[in-house]
Amino acid sequence: MHVVVLGAGRVGRAIALDLVREGEFTVTAVDASEAVLDRLERVSGLKRKRADLRNRRELAEAIRPADLVVGAVPGQMGFETLKAVIGEGKNAVDISFFEEDARLLDEEARRAGVTVVVDAGIAPGAGNIVLGYLTTVMDRIDRFECLVGGLPVVRQWPYEYKAVFSPSDVIEEYVRPARFVERGEMVVRPALSDPELLDFPGVGTLEAFNTDGLRSLLFTMEIPNMKEKTLRYPGHIEKMRVLRETGFFSKEPLEVGGVKVRPLDVTSRLLFPLWQLTEGEEDVTVMRLTVEGETGGQRVLRIYDLLDRYDPGTRTTSMARTTGYTCTAVARLVASGRYRRPGVSPPEFVGQAPGCYLFVMQELARRGVVFQETVS
Repeated sequence: MHVVVLGAGRVGRAIALDLVREGEFTVTAVDASEAVLDRLERVSGLKRKRADLRNRRELAEAIRPADLVVGAVPGQMGFETLKAVIGEGKNAVDISFFEEDARLLDEEARRAGVTVVVDAGIAPGAGNIVLGYLTTVMDRIDRFECLVGGLPVVRQWPYEYKAVFSPSDVIEEYVRPARFVERGEMVVRPALSDPELLDFPGVGTLEAFNTDGLRSLLFTMEIPNMKEKTLRYPGHIEKMRVLRETGFFSKEPLEVGGVKVRPLDVTSRLLFPLWQLTEGEEDVTVMRLTVEGETGGQRVLRIYDLLDRYDPGTRTTSMARTTGYTCTAVARLVASGRYRRPGVSPPEFVGQAPGCYLFVMQELARRGVVFQETVS
């Protein structure tokens, strides 16, 4: 089978290398940047193609030979890219953290007879798969909480943070209102709200804050209490709040010296160089899933802890590993026909399908991404 990976950045590169590694697929990595594609040269079974994925004609040409398409583009172009892939009648697995509602593409995907899984990364993604599976083995779930963050191992002033995925998608976490469920009702609060300090073995104390990461779970799960929080080193929230409240993240143009400029564009140009991981710089992914409910008349608390680190052998960041390898596990399910639901599926539907949760967990474990489960 032929898989086309759209986007060859850190995560897209990890996806492409993993899919081609065992020889079950031929893979084409597509990106607008020659420099990015050059990092994938001389890989057996892997082709490279330069294309502007915002151009519908170039996109259609790039995916024409594909049996399966994997979307790993920045969130700001993810929805339109996926819509175009569906329009070309291709099965797809997508990790783009786009703002639009993926359910808007469901009818079109059904008409095209294609299987599409969205948000197939680490969070959203693996956490949804775990929760979907637990809905099939627990009688009732009353509470779900996802705490997750990708961080540099070495903390450097002033931000003590590096963007381990698309920096523009990171900023979205700081401005997009956070939706969660409390006592059966949807609640909306500002991003960065409700800060709390939490301790994690092997990492230390981190601060957690509200982000809009539940996404599809808000509509697919009837669980009375659900929330997602992002993790950073202590002090990061206040810095981001100052920037946001001052208007540095605004998309509304300002006139400066007779020239109209968006504050977000200026902020991005200043921040992104500081937030870029250097080659070989180590990062860590911290995740804790808490699921509370009832099974067989007994109260049950299930906690899934993940602590993953940069892989020096393959020079793959932890966020690329955890996000990319969840994606490739789901891609293998779709490619093999083990998951074939027509239309657009959020990852929790994959977790509910027989055998799919176990397959994903085994694929992650084979690559050293291991969830430690505690049941009490």
